Amino acid sequence: MHDFIAGLPKAELHLHIEGTLEPELKFELAGRNGIDLPYASVEEMRAAYAFDDLPSFLDQYYEGMRVLRTEVDFYDLAMAYLRKAASQNLRYAEIFFDPQAHTSRGVPFDVVIRGLRRALMDADSRLGVRAQLIMCFLRDFQAEYAMATLLESLPYKEWIVGIGLDSDELGNPPAKFAAVYERARQEGYLLTAHCDVNQQNSVEHIRQAVQDLQVNRIDHGVNILESPALVEEIIAKGIGLTCCPISNGIVTDSMQGEVIRELLAKGVRVTINSDDPAYFPGYVQENLAALGLTREELLQVCRNAFEIAWLPRHLKDAYLAELEAYAASA
Repeated sequence: MHDFIAGLPKAELHLHIEGTLEPELKFELAGRNGIDLPYASVEEMRAAYAFDDLPSFLDQYYEGMRVLRTEVDFYDLAMAYLRKAASQNLRYAEIFFDPQAHTSRGVPFDVVIRGLRRALMDADSRLGVRAQLIMCFLRDFQAEYAMATLLESLPYKEWIVGIGLDSDELGNPPAKFAAVYERARQEGYLLTAHCDVNQQNSVEHIRQAVQDLQVNRIDHGVNILESPALVEEIIAKGIGLTCCPISNGIVTDSMQGEVIRELLAKGVRVTINSDDPAYFPGYVQENLAALGLTREELLQVCRNAFEIAWLPRHLKDAYLAELEAYAASA
């Protein structure tokens, strides 16, 4: 099964590029930019990654970003992930980036997106990995800041496929950003939003994302199983879930494997992704292996990922044909 998973043509739709900042690269960028880190070694830094809920993870996540200063830093960050993805036969990725986490500390939007964009272009030509960017808003900042960031993104609209919503969910429901999402829809962006696992008012937040924001996808979202009506609604609308087992198991008490399996059996377009693999150790291949899925379940989650990817139909069909050819020969 390990070899079967390794050979699967894969897509990843829930990956925070800042969450791929491995300790080795963090030390390299800190040295490049003259930044002192509070750790003596890579091992000491990894040992400090001890969190058991979303807020404790976010503290480490945002602290680590301060080594990212220049366009080449963002290029190196993205290329490191894309090389790893290529080694796991990942064919396509949709990559979240958090511009407010950088502009709020003085790094210009232009610096962030130009570095990421150049890496995506090089990965396509050199590694055979196609990728697109999803711009996320930090939900614990004001909605007005999100709107300003949306407007700042418009000159780069051809480089950004859609928008998302992440960070601390407590007291920051999706409806807070309804006006931002409506403007993003008018600008032609596709829409997704995090509905994190086992948060306060999880099911209501999922309802808001589906009905008020009218998202095309939901990131995480496994608590939807608590509402049969919402499950039926997302199936009818073709809305998929981008689930992340390993991170589930670290910030909650479970990888949510039984829930993911049940949603998959009901016909929900569940996908498996890696979230923040530098902090939740495991890239997409390890996440696919983590739940002990059957061969057919593995094929289905991979089909789902290509089906709900924000790609033209002819590219989806090409990837699906590659997947089916692999399934027939493996």
